[in-house]
Amino acid sequence: MSDIGEIMRTSPVIPVLVVHDAGQARPLAEALVAGGLRVLEVTMRTPAALDAIREMKRVPGAIVGAGTVINADQFGQVMDAGAEFIVSPGLTERLAEPIIASGVPYLPGIANAGDIMRGLELGLTHFKFFPAETSGGLKALKALAGPFGQCRFCPTGGITEASAPEWLAFEPVLCVGGSWVAEGSSAEVEAKARAASGLAR
Repeated sequence: MSDIGEIMRTSPVIPVLVVHDAGQARPLAEALVAGGLRVLEVTMRTPAALDAIREMKRVPGAIVGAGTVINADQFGQVMDAGAEFIVSPGLTERLAEPIIASGVPYLPGIANAGDIMRGLELGLTHFKFFPAETSGGLKALKALAGPFGQCRFCPTGGITEASAPEWLAFEPVLCVGGSWVAEGSSAEVEAKARAASGLAR
């Protein structure tokens, strides 16, 4: 998929995955995809992350991206590992420009109006609202979305199975990011993914 909007519309929840053991990556991805969540964000928070991306890409139907990308060196590493989209916790020109130039789908993090304006100047209209709950929650995003009607969002950070439906009911929200779907056994993960993939937008 070449368009971040298309990726965001694939399923209502994007699992945010912190993988400590690359050996667990493929079974985890298989359970999530079996439950209907095809878009997987592997965060660059562990030494196993790059191998986890490679393993998850072997799962049929999985769309595997890299999260917590914070500098150009990491961008190069995750592209070498085969990441199909890039997510960053914030937005800087130095990181955004080479990603945009590469053509890979990109979802940068924003937390305020200045961040969104910087993104718009770079030609971006799709953003990760992060950290969602501690940045003022849904009330804050509704206030931010008002002046920026062309923008669409994926709130991430503190979102739970219980709170996700309220976020998804807000039209500018295309999906939410969450880690709750990846907790438990393979059977439990698949069941959580199935429930999450059925959430209405």
